[in-house]
Amino acid sequence: MLDQIKSGQGFIAALDQSGGSTPKALKGYGIEADAFSNDEEMFGLIHDMRSRIVTAPCFNGEKVIGAILFERTMDGEAGGKPVPALLWERSVVPFLKVDKGLEDEADGVQLMKANPGLDELCERAVSKGVFGTKMRSVVNLANPVGIKAIVEQQFAEAARIAAHGLVPIIEPEVNIKSAERDAADRLLLKETLAALDAWTGAPVMLKLSLPTEAGLFQPLVDHPKVLRVVALSGGFARPEACVELAKNPGIIASFSRALLEDLRHQMSDDEFNASLGGAIKEIHAASVA
Repeated sequence: MLDQIKSGQGFIAALDQSGGSTPKALKGYGIEADAFSNDEEMFGLIHDMRSRIVTAPCFNGEKVIGAILFERTMDGEAGGKPVPALLWERSVVPFLKVDKGLEDEADGVQLMKANPGLDELCERAVSKGVFGTKMRSVVNLANPVGIKAIVEQQFAEAARIAAHGLVPIIEPEVNIKSAERDAADRLLLKETLAALDAWTGAPVMLKLSLPTEAGLFQPLVDHPKVLRVVALSGGFARPEACVELAKNPGIIASFSRALLEDLRHQMSDDEFNASLGGAIKEIHAASVA
């Protein structure tokens, strides 16, 4: 798994929509809110969507080197097998989203909510064959105090995760709609480099918004304590996200909406597989450009 993530020529699929973002993901898939009446039904429908994706013929390690899962997806089955095991049979490395959502904004950022159950969740992930984790916080403004706090929190949680032998993906997302986006990129780069220089564990991964200035994050790509830098689409539609990604050599995609945006519940299997295969091909090309 380490070799696949370190040197695989592909991208990481983000299939980790959680409670708050699931209705929007289902709507994009062609399933309206009146199709479910409670959380169990909602999560069942999103699991069916994810199962259809991960069992598609084109979803394999040739172009998709990893996939980030929601906790319920990790615990579920697809194709009659536990999802992490199915993925790795296809040479797709399983990751798990472990954060519990965001705090309200303070100092221009949204920190992660407290996560007292993180160690137990990491132990379960290890037992299921998961390779790493992902946790997200958000930068809305170029506030030095807030950005420093976000990086400190991310690396503190990363240390807890790494203690279980998992590889943490650190995701301090810069809001691409922020009027202070470029300045926030630069502050985040400075604080992340400082945190990496102080990091004493095994290499970590970074998941970042595509920077305003192409190539800005090259020092992170080249850093010896960074296993891989991946990019979120952050609200860009797939064509624009792929154009921006290709401007940043060494960074690969970890797209969610931009991967799934053309898929619909109503498609036949042939239509679904063709649409997903086209998206995978396009994102792969931008990742290896």
